Amino acid sequence: MRANQDFIKQLELLYESYEKEVTDKLKGGILKDTTAKTYLTHSSNFVRWCKNDFVPGERNK
Repeated sequence: MRANQDFIKQLELLYESYEKEVTDKLKGGILKDTTAKTYLTHSSNFVRWCKNDFVPGERNK
């Protein structure tokens, strides 16, 4: 794990809020499907990287 457990918990809560905001903007027609998918994929990968569950440029589980 690249970050301590308390940080990871806070990060996951923030990610949930971010995911909801992106989803709301998608439903409201502000974002296109591909844009929302890109936003969520890359931010999710960052959270996974913090949890030591993602390595950029490598095939992941």
